[in-house]
Amino acid sequence: MPVLASRLCSDDRGQDIAEYAVMLAVILVIVVGTIQLIGSNANTVFSNVASSLQ
Repeated sequence: MPVLASRLCSDDRGQDIAEYAVMLAVILVIVVGTIQLIGSNANTVFSNVASSLQ
């Protein structure tokens, strides 16, 4: 039993996957936030241009 416990504690193969998942989540939050910011600003700009043309 102690051998199994020590092997489970030293096995770090799943740790890499968890780190990549956290990095992917952070990147997705940044990308989605940036797209929302740019989208609302672009909508305002296009609305102003459309109002100026009319």
